[in-house]
Amino acid sequence: MSALLAGDTALVTGAASGIGHAILAALAMEGARVVGTDVDAKRGESVAQELARAGHDVRFVQADLALHDGAHALIGRVAAEVGPVSVFVHSASPPRREADTLFAVDDMTWNRMIDVNLRAGFVLARELSREMIARTIRGRMLFITSLHADSPRNLPHYSAAKAGQTMLMQELARALGPHGIRVNAIAPGAIPGGGFDAKAAGLERLARCTSLRRLGTPAEIAGMAVALLADRFSAYVTGTTVVVDGGIALHNWIEPPET
Repeated sequence: MSALLAGDTALVTGAASGIGHAILAALAMEGARVVGTDVDAKRGESVAQELARAGHDVRFVQADLALHDGAHALIGRVAAEVGPVSVFVHSASPPRREADTLFAVDDMTWNRMIDVNLRAGFVLARELSREMIARTIRGRMLFITSLHADSPRNLPHYSAAKAGQTMLMQELARALGPHGIRVNAIAPGAIPGGGFDAKAAGLERLARCTSLRRLGTPAEIAGMAVALLADRFSAYVTGTTVVVDGGIALHNWIEPPET
């Protein structure tokens, strides 16, 4: 049986660490030609080189999606270096601090969170979908959102950005569906790595508040990403958010009872 994404060209944001890194690797192992992007050039180049040495078609392009023209510049470089993209995964998100609550989060932190998650996600999806439609590519897009897209987290900039992403995903799915382009999201639970500091959030406490009694891994999110992006499994799935959280949303995990 052929690889699930053979013949696809994928763009993955936030690819230097955490969930984005895991998705980058999973898409490459399923036969896609993959471009990873991240603000962290050193780690991003290292990730791409490691996968390339293993025989996968992976390259890295540095981009700061918080900059006003960051997303447009990235689109231009990807078009020049690899051509049309058929798979887009938006996993980039600035690191968040548990201390960035309502009266602590400053304007710059708010703007960067919204810009990277929402504005850049919109610009990239809009420009990539224009090319997909022009070339009649049956594209697929995936946003990495959060349980806090619809559940307060006491981190207003993060929750607002992820809520906006969810609605953006649904708007894109509705508009692009007639062109054969599918758009979905994954809402991860407590997944250490990348922007989530499990130690600061209380690793043992979080594990106790998860039905499976453990935290998840980036690879477990990447597995679901492959399933949603592969037409073999999800050709009739669009406009939906798949929760991958080990059952943590079933519990009052933000302020759990003492045990």
